[in-house]
Amino acid sequence: MTGSYHVYGITRRGFGKSDKPVTGYSADRLGDDVLAVIASLSLEKPVLVGHSIAGEELSSVGSRHPDKVGGLIYLDAGYSYAYYDRAGGLLDTELADLKRRLDPFQGNSTYDRKAIQEILQILPAFERALRGRLAEIDVTPASMLPSPTSPPILATALAVLAGEQKYTNLPVPVLAIFAVPHDLGPLQGVDSAKRAELEASDEMTAGAQAQAFEKGVPTARVVRLPHANHAVYVSNEADILREMNSFLADLH
Repeated sequence: MTGSYHVYGITRRGFGKSDKPVTGYSADRLGDDVLAVIASLSLEKPVLVGHSIAGEELSSVGSRHPDKVGGLIYLDAGYSYAYYDRAGGLLDTELADLKRRLDPFQGNSTYDRKAIQEILQILPAFERALRGRLAEIDVTPASMLPSPTSPPILATALAVLAGEQKYTNLPVPVLAIFAVPHDLGPLQGVDSAKRAELEASDEMTAGAQAQAFEKGVPTARVVRLPHANHAVYVSNEADILREMNSFLADLH
């Protein structure tokens, strides 16, 4: 892409050589960081590209300041932290939302009736997400599940997960590329039937999100890449470049 376009790479706060403050990891705060970079570089409606959970920054900017961007490109980044599907949010998103609503109750003996009603309204979605996670665990081999010996998750990564928000309005041109189903890679000791079950489970969850994105965002072109890796720009570089070039050409 650098041969045809001017590309800037932004390192999220808390990672790489960026500052590592203790706070400021909510999705909208991270989106504000992106807006600050756009302003500092005097960029005129750039197209934002994000991979994985960077989709939340894209949606934060695109939903709150559509006039600031020319388009958004989600590289396997269009999950519930980027576009919230009321029928099937991810557990991390639902947990972050529930925690935000519960925090004001800590040590507060005067409960707000409206706040309680709002919590009761989101509990069904939280339960669906929990049951969905259980279903994933049930079909996942024990060797693939986290264990006490798994590498610890960085505190900053946990803070980003805890800061997920629910976005439902993206009034800008969008290209959303999904790996459906994902490439599961080599699975030691997993027979073909179990692998097929895993792929079916992944296709159901990722596929449902791709369909929800397509239905809920009229401005979106949704592309599905079967058996692509989560790092789609590595496993399917030619596909990504083709789709991005086509999308960018249509913006002119």
